[in-house]
Amino acid sequence: MSKSITQDMAYRQSLMKYAEKYGVSRASRKYNKSRSYIYFWKQRWDGSVASLACQSRRPHSHPNQHTEAELKLIRDMRRRNPTLGMIELWHRLRQRGYTRCPESLFRVMRKMGMRVQVDVKVVPRACIADPELRLFQYTAIDEFTRLRFLAAYPEQSTYSSADFLRKLRAWYARRGIQVECVQTDNGFEFTNRFSGSKRNLPTLFEKTAAELNIRHKLIRPYTPRHNGKVERSHREDQKRFYSCCSFYSLNDFAKQLAVHNRRSNNLPMRPLRWMSPAQVTVQYV
Repeated sequence: MSKSITQDMAYRQSLMKYAEKYGVSRASRKYNKSRSYIYFWKQRWDGSVASLACQSRRPHSHPNQHTEAELKLIRDMRRRNPTLGMIELWHRLRQRGYTRCPESLFRVMRKMGMRVQVDVKVVPRACIADPELRLFQYTAIDEFTRLRFLAAYPEQSTYSSADFLRKLRAWYARRGIQVECVQTDNGFEFTNRFSGSKRNLPTLFEKTAAELNIRHKLIRPYTPRHNGKVERSHREDQKRFYSCCSFYSLNDFAKQLAVHNRRSNNLPMRPLRWMSPAQVTVQYV
């Protein structure tokens, strides 16, 4: 697609230069383009190829778009109920006068930015062939599509967490999801909140989040249910993946984890009305 657009832009630039040198009428005959077409692009052309790119024709507003009052209601409900899924959130909004369908809610929340729960799972030693090898699964799950991104690491540290944050942001962006907020527990791989000497010193993970303009939200201490979606997904990983797999190296673990990630994103889920996270993402994003 990008190659086709580039060729179109180069073609228009050639047309503009010819019209500037020999006139619009002669350019119209040579390039078999109407005079109105040439005048249209001459108005846009400033001498650069970029000015000859097609611009979006999407309208800036719509008569049926969400009102500011509706957007405020959604933001307030999300802030007060961080653990609610999309359907639960839609149901509570309906009780407060919200009249839109779930699809409309999802689309507007995608524009507002999505919140992703992040956590780390220690790979069971029974799955690792080398007794001196340690492996960790970093997990990110979008709260509304339940689409997960998994990555393998040899250590549980703020460096690994920062690297994972960059990867998950790019991974979700390729699927049309803008990560606006990341929610984690209070582990030292994420924050120094409960560190005696470094309490006011931001971790590398927090610095990376600020650099990427991603809000970092910490759950209440000793309440893992606030990160319930990612915790539940780890239990499913234990049943479907770790109970029947063995890993011989970090590279081997990463390859098997990638296959498991694709498989889990294509499994139907009851909270998604028996659609898979991949199907929900394709349908609404």
